[in-house]
Amino acid sequence: MVQVADNTGAKKIGVIRVLGGSSRRYGQIGDIVVGSIKEAEPRKQVKKKDKVRCLIVRQRKAFRRKDGTYIKFDDNSVVILEGKEPKGGRIFGPIPREIKELGYATIASLAEELV
Repeated sequence: MVQVADNTGAKKIGVIRVLGGSSRRYGQIGDIVVGSIKEAEPRKQVKKKDKVRCLIVRQRKAFRRKDGTYIKFDDNSVVILEGKEPKGGRIFGPIPREIKELGYATIASLAEELV
């Protein structure tokens, strides 16, 4: 179960699959996952039981950067995608700069702060 960091209306998503090969067991920042919406606000873009593709933008486990430093967050969060663009119009909370480096410049520009 992960939190949603955008304004599509979803609150919690249950992760079904990490994309990227049959043996991928765990996802980390920058990975795309398939999930099912478990909690959602009424009358918004998405509803409960929808299957969606999401990008992992925050994780509790320490994530090692190329320069050797580590970064970790208070929650595990995702942003719902529509193709390679975010489905929502706002992104809440800090986003690591690795997201921009992976080619998701739109998500990085919508974020409140880059860490």
